[in-house]
Amino acid sequence: MTTIYLVRHGETDWNRARRIQGSTDIPLNQTGRDQAAVTGALLASRQWDGVYASPLARAYETGAIIADQLGLPAPEAVPEVAERRYGEAEGLTGDEIDARFPGDTPVPGRESREEVAARVIPAIVALAERHPGENIVLVSHGGVIRTILGVVAPDEHPEPIRNGSVHSFRHTDGTLDLIAFDDPIEVQSLACATDDIEDQNAVESRDSLV
Repeated sequence: MTTIYLVRHGETDWNRARRIQGSTDIPLNQTGRDQAAVTGALLASRQWDGVYASPLARAYETGAIIADQLGLPAPEAVPEVAERRYGEAEGLTGDEIDARFPGDTPVPGRESREEVAARVIPAIVALAERHPGENIVLVSHGGVIRTILGVVAPDEHPEPIRNGSVHSFRHTDGTLDLIAFDDPIEVQSLACATDDIEDQNAVESRDSLV
């Protein structure tokens, strides 16, 4: 069995402005760095065997801050866990999306949830198989974490996926199971929490199924 702690990256200026990021590479702001440091300090109360991260700057820097707190090497980048691609919605606010793509109008270039799951789940399973019986940290993104939850625990109704939040999973015999969405570390990390992914990303809030 491998335990995987999925961490959402810290806040960026686009998160604060509620602009959709997706594959657009936006760095952490100072609040985001502070969130990563808090999360890293909380994770340091446990034993870890590796830190991995999406290659996008906001996730990779979060992972680097956490790895430093844990006394581990810099994160290894995992391209498959980069954020969902939102196509022409990237860079837009909720009001701008409603004006440009009203109602259920498809957003050109948007990656479907099925496509996200098809690249993310096998990558996490492969990563877990590299660490049998160990504990690892993986820093990713709100849209990715939401997709994983939809596959692994479709009947769960989790609390918001906030910047710096922590969610624990177990890998056994090629399958992933949710241990705790609101892991005790996650509860403590909310001391410096900001908005949920659905508050920050209008496509996520209108796109619960696909």
